Parts: sequence; structure tokens; C-alpha cells
Amino acid sequence: MVSSTKEAALRDAMRKLWEDHITWTRLFIVSAVADLPDKGATTERLLQNQVDIGNAIKPYYGDAAGEKLTALLKTHITTAAELVAAAKANDTAKMGDASKRWYTNADEIAAFLSGANPKSWPAADMKQMMHEHLDLTTAEAVAHLKGNWADDVAAYDKIHTQILQMADMLTAGIINQYPAKFK
Repeated sequence: MVSSTKEAALRDAMRKLWEDHITWTRLFIVSAVADLPDKGATTERLLQNQVDIGNAIKPYYGDAAGEKLTALLKTHITTAAELVAAAKANDTAKMGDASKRWYTNADEIAAFLSGANPKSWPAADMKQMMHEHLDLTTAEAVAHLKGNWADDVAAYDKIHTQILQMADMLTAGIINQYPAKFK
């Protein structure tokens, strides 16, 4: 529960960052599948979001940790883009390779976060959260690729709920680990 103005500010900022993550991911999926001319600009904005998320943890975990998270998240995005391209091309070998690397990267992100705050972000919980995020994003991309618009929208709604839970978990962990910063 958020009880101070500083806690509320962190919660709002964290939610905005992660909502941007799913929003720009969705826009990338739409642009990539339809070969829209905004794909490059959308990709740049999505990658900037990963920098923004890394920067958000720097006040708590330091510059090196922020840069590491940014690098892990950029790999998360670029591997997802490979997966979308392979799925669009119906290249099952490339899809399998990209999917394997995507889940490995998710495990690396989970381990990094858990390592930074093991009490609030246990490794198993972080891994489950990351895998759920990938599963939901996959469902969204597959539905979009197949033109199943009802499932596409439903998947995005599920991702939105899940990402807010993730943002709140991250916020609570930072507040619990650094309570003096929020007085």
C-alpha cells in the first residue's frame, strides 16, 4: 500500500514506465505485422522505454545496475522483434530459436531483479512473472498475426493487468528495501 507522497510518485512513475512498455510493444506488433511506415519510429520509442526503465532504478541500485537492466530489456525487445518477424514469415526454426532465447533472457531479467532485492523479489516469483509476461505477449502477437481481433484485444487487456501487478511489485520492493528514501 502506498502511504506517502514519495511512494505515490514512485508508484505512478513505475506504472507509467511499464504501461509504456506494453503500449509500445503492442504498437510495434501492429506496425511489424502490417509493414507500416511507422515501424522504425515505433521501434526507437520502444527501445527508449527500456532506457527509461533502467534509469528509473539507478537512484536505488546505482548506474551500473540501471545500465545492466537496460541492456537486458533491450535484448528482451530485440529478441521479441525477431520472434514476430519469424512468426510472420512462418519460419518455425527461427521462431523456436528466438523463443528459446527470449525465455532465457526473461530468466536473466528475473535473476537480475531477484539479485538486487531477494527479499521482495524472490527468484521464483520473478521468473513466474516474466514468463507470464512473455506468454501473454505471445498470445497477443499470435492473435494479431492470425487476425483474431477479439483474442488480440483480450490478450492486451490481460497484459495490461499483469504489467500493473509487476509495476506494483517492483514499487513495493523498492519501498521495502529503501524505506528511508520515502519518508
